[in-house]
Amino acid sequence: MDMASQTSPGGFAFDNSFARELEGLYAPWQAAQTPAPRLLKFNLALAEEIGLDGTALNGALGADIFSGNRLPDGAAPLAQAYAGHQFGGYSPRLGDGRALLLGEVIGRNGQRRDIAFKGSGRTPFSRNGDGKAALGPVLREYLIGEAMHALGLPTTRALAAVTTGESIWRQEGELPGAVLTRVAASHIRVGTFQFVAAQNDPAALRQLADYVIRRHYPDRETDGNPYLAMFRAVIERQAALVAGWMTVGFIHGVMNTDNMTLSGETIDYGPCAFMDRFDPDTVFSSIDENGRYAYGNQPMMANWNLARLAETLLPLFADDTERAISLATEVLNTFPQRYQTHWLNRMRAKLGLRGSQPEDMALANDFLTAMDGQDVDYTQAFRHLGEVASSSTIETHDQALAALRARYADSAALNAWLPRWQQRIQDERSPAERAAAMHAVNPLYIPRNHKVEEALGAASEHGDMQPFEQLLKVIQQPFSEQADAQDYREPAPVAVAANYQTFCGT
Repeated sequence: MDMASQTSPGGFAFDNSFARELEGLYAPWQAAQTPAPRLLKFNLALAEEIGLDGTALNGALGADIFSGNRLPDGAAPLAQAYAGHQFGGYSPRLGDGRALLLGEVIGRNGQRRDIAFKGSGRTPFSRNGDGKAALGPVLREYLIGEAMHALGLPTTRALAAVTTGESIWRQEGELPGAVLTRVAASHIRVGTFQFVAAQNDPAALRQLADYVIRRHYPDRETDGNPYLAMFRAVIERQAALVAGWMTVGFIHGVMNTDNMTLSGETIDYGPCAFMDRFDPDTVFSSIDENGRYAYGNQPMMANWNLARLAETLLPLFADDTERAISLATEVLNTFPQRYQTHWLNRMRAKLGLRGSQPEDMALANDFLTAMDGQDVDYTQAFRHLGEVASSSTIETHDQALAALRARYADSAALNAWLPRWQQRIQDERSPAERAAAMHAVNPLYIPRNHKVEEALGAASEHGDMQPFEQLLKVIQQPFSEQADAQDYREPAPVAVAANYQTFCGT
């Protein structure tokens, strides 16, 4: 640890390259003061990973800093500017309406990370909003970010959740106010490029792209066409990310272009949720009235967002517009295959398939088809399949098959599929080894929607953090059996889940 981090309270050692290099893409701003901040939850492991003094921050000092009442040494708070397509409609000026980038730190692994507030008050981009956040959405983002991290998916993460001691008003009524502190590889979005492109300033566009390449894709800097190489790399990361979402049943809920990062991390856990019963048309978001961002649409919408990014980058790809469009189209058209490759590799692991066979794509898709319309829990189906794979005797095999079939309203399609799968998984591994490999990638626990709501309701309405802490503990070890956690494995009853909705929290 350097001298700056030793002497700065909390160990902050900022190096704020965004503020230094991208003037014009932000407004310097200060967080609103809060009357009675209290540190409700602090991510000690993450703090130490990014080089902060977790012991010093896990108390009154942390409450003051993470509420916005005390500016840490070296911070340069700013509200970032960006545009974006929201549910298909373009907004030329969005920006951080309730967020502030405090600055950047370089962690123990040498990685540069943003530290930002969410819910810290009005900014020049707030429009008619109050810039505040309620406790429920803050804790949801904490939970889901940690779940995604434990599942091995690239994600922003919560560093701290602070209650402010004030009330805010939403459609549901009076709610306790809170501020989330979020850590990200960066907060640069497709919408950031859309904002710059709209200024018709080629120099500013190049400056932003050069910054992204240096920060996220330094290996592309010496490419013959570094901007096209950057675009290709962004496509690759997004294909991998969305394939990961799909294979764990995650639904983002608001895949607007201002919610797609150039770093390839999942960002903005607003109306998100995990799917229980398999249905490609599943939508939870109350504002997604037409199902634009339904579970099954997510790969297509990622491709659409990347096309909007390509439009902004055309002047950098080539001087000749037709040539630029040709280059962009050629690279963009690789997304479906890239996505399919990542998805199939993940599905092979989930199904216990070793190596690669031509029929694997059909085998994976047909397993999902066998689930569709059968009220089958997506997460449990794969775990039960792992139990079938682990069977070493006829008796245990029959018991595992019976447990799997019992989950289906009609198991006819499953029964037709099973012999194909059983033939495909034959290899030199023992049943126990094969099952262990499957269980290592198929979660036993996800943030079940009814459990998330129980935790958030207890914290918001009664100040009881115990359900939150218990749920957090379970989802941080998603692949391993945990004592007294059976209740966290089960989906909500159909009657409870039927009308479940999530909200954006603004």
